[in-house]
Amino acid sequence: MAKKVDAVQAIRKALSTSEFLKTIAAVKEDPGAYVLGGRGVVPLTSEQIAELERNGNFSEDWSRVRVEEGFDPERVRNSTFYGDVVLGKFEGRISVGGIELPTGVYNSTVANSYIGRNALVKDVRLLSKYVVGEGAVVFNCGTVATGPDTSFGNGEELPIAIETGGREVLTYAEMDIDVAETVASCRNDKKMLAGYEAVVKEYVKKATSDYGVIEKGARVLNTGRVEGVYVGRYALVDNAYTVKNTTILSSEDEAVEISDGAYVVNSIVQWGCKITSMAVVDTSVLTEHSYAERHGKVIGSIIGPNTGIAEGEVTASLLGPFVGFHHQALLIAAFWPEGKGNVAYGANIGSNHTSRAPDQEIWPGEGTFFGLGVNIKFPSNFTEAPYSIFATGVTALPQRISFPFSLINTPAVVYPGISPGYNEIVPAYVLRDNLFALKRNEGKFKARNKARRTKFVFSVFRKDIVDLMINARRLLQDVKEIKEIYTEADIPGLGKNYMLEGSRVHAIETYTFYIRYYALLGLKERVEKSLAEGCDVSDILDVPSEDPQWEHRRRILAQEFPGMGIHDLLKMLKDMQEKVARDVEESKRKDDKRGQCIIPDYAEVHIPAEDDKFVRQTWDETIKLQKEIDRILEKLGR
Repeated sequence: MAKKVDAVQAIRKALSTSEFLKTIAAVKEDPGAYVLGGRGVVPLTSEQIAELERNGNFSEDWSRVRVEEGFDPERVRNSTFYGDVVLGKFEGRISVGGIELPTGVYNSTVANSYIGRNALVKDVRLLSKYVVGEGAVVFNCGTVATGPDTSFGNGEELPIAIETGGREVLTYAEMDIDVAETVASCRNDKKMLAGYEAVVKEYVKKATSDYGVIEKGARVLNTGRVEGVYVGRYALVDNAYTVKNTTILSSEDEAVEISDGAYVVNSIVQWGCKITSMAVVDTSVLTEHSYAERHGKVIGSIIGPNTGIAEGEVTASLLGPFVGFHHQALLIAAFWPEGKGNVAYGANIGSNHTSRAPDQEIWPGEGTFFGLGVNIKFPSNFTEAPYSIFATGVTALPQRISFPFSLINTPAVVYPGISPGYNEIVPAYVLRDNLFALKRNEGKFKARNKARRTKFVFSVFRKDIVDLMINARRLLQDVKEIKEIYTEADIPGLGKNYMLEGSRVHAIETYTFYIRYYALLGLKERVEKSLAEGCDVSDILDVPSEDPQWEHRRRILAQEFPGMGIHDLLKMLKDMQEKVARDVEESKRKDDKRGQCIIPDYAEVHIPAEDDKFVRQTWDETIKLQKEIDRILEKLGR
C-alpha cells in the first residue's frame, strides 16, 4: 500500500500555502490591482476615447473602461467593451506561432475583464469575466468566460474504485496520491472523513470566484470554449476542443500543455502535465507530470505522477506513479496507489459489468503487469503479490493472491479435479526468470521521474515487500502433504489458481535467496557506516538497534544465518551479487536466443545482452559492491 498520511493536515497546509488560493483571494479583493501589480488606474481622457473610436472600437459606456497610466490607444483596435474593463499599458511585441505581434487588444469583444500590462488579446469572440495577466496571450478563441461562483474543478466528488460509491474522494488543486489513497481506503475513520470533507469545503469556498484567471505568461490559443478555468503561469492551451471548470497549476519550468483537440472539464491539472491529441479528461485529477494523449480517456479518476494514459480508458480509478497505459485497454474501478505497473493492449480490467451492479473493485498492487488481452474479473486483490505478471490472454477469476513476483499463466495441461477456470501460478517467477525486467524498471523509473513534490522509493527490495516474501515462503513451507499439484485448499493465498510441486520448491529457494540478499546488503551498509564513524562492529549482529530498517535486516540475518560472523556473511554477499548480475544478463539473453531463432537479422537490430545498458549497469554495480566489500574486509583484518 502507498503511504498513509494525515489528509486533513495536508489540505490545511494547502489552505495556507497555495499560490492558487492566494491569487484567487487577490482577484476577489481587487482584480484591477492584481492584474496591474498594484499600479493604479485612471479614467480614459476624452482624447483617448476619441482615438479609440477612430480605431474602430466601441463601448456602451467609456466611463467604465479604465486604464493604466501611460496607456496607448493605438494598441487597441476594432474591439468592443462592455461593463467594467481595465486595460494595462501595452508596449513591445510578443511571439505567437513564431510571429512577433504587438501587444494590445485587437478584433475582440471584452466584457467585465481586466487585461494586464503587455498582454495580447486578439481575435477573441468573447472575453468575459476574466483577469488576463502580464504577458499573457488570448488569441483566436471563441468564448473565454467565467460564470458566477466558479470553483475551477475543486470540490468534485470522484467515485474511486467503486463506480456506485463507497470510496468517494473530494478534490482540491494540490491534492496528491497519498492523500487520495488515505481518504479512499480509511473508510472506517469517520472522524477523519468528516474532517476532510469540512476542510475541503473551506478550500472550495476560498477557491470560488466570479472571475477566471489567465496568469502571467500563459497562452490560450485557437480554442473554442474556455469557461471557468484558472490557467496557471506559462501554461499553454492551444487548439483544445473545450476546457471548462478546471484548475491548471503551472509554472515557467513546469508548464502545462492542453492541446490538439483535448477535452478537459471539472478537473485539476497539475504542474508539468500534458493533455493532447484528442484526449478526454472529465472530473479527474492529473497530478504532477502525468499525461493523457492519443484519444485516451480519464473519467472520475486520479492519475499519479509520471503516469500516462494513451488510447485506452481509465474510469473511477486511483492510479499511482509510473503506470504504463499506452494502448487501447480498459481500467475501471481500480485502487492502485502503488502504481509502477503496466496495462497492455486489449486488457480488460473492469469486468464487473456482467449484468450486476458496477459495485466491485480491484486492488492491483505495486508493479503488476497485465499482459495483452487479459480479462480480470472483480473483485480482485493482488496487493500481496507485487510485481506479478498476468500473461497474455489470461482470464482471471475473482481472487486474492499472496505470492510476490508471480507469473499467472493459462494452463498448459488439464488436471483432473482442477476447475477449467483456474490458471497456473508460478510464485517468484519474476525473480527467478525475469530479473532483467525488475532492474530495467528500477532504472527506467529513476530516469523518467520528473516529479518534484512527490518522493519515491525506487528500490524493489525493501522492508514491506521482503515481509511479503517471508510470508509467502512460510505458506509454501507449511504444506501438510507434499503433492504433485496444489490449490488454495492446500496453500492459502494461491487464489483461483493451481501450483505444481516443482514451482513450490523453486519458489522457496528463490524467495530465500532474495530475503537473504536484502538482509546482507543491509549488513554491508551498516558495517561500512559504522567503520566510517569509528565504531566497533564486533557485536553489530547481536545488539538490537533503534534503527528500524537495520533492525529488520538484523533479525532476518539472525534467523537465516545463526552463528555466522560478519566476514563470512560479507563474502557470501559478494557471491550472491555475482549471481544477481549473471541472472539479469541471462534473463535478457533468453530474448536474444529466441529472437535469433525466429527473426533472420535479429542480432543486427537488437542490442545483445552483454551490451544492454541495464545489464552493464548491474555489472558495474556488482564490481563496485565487491570492491567495497574487499575494502571492508581489509579494515576488519581479514
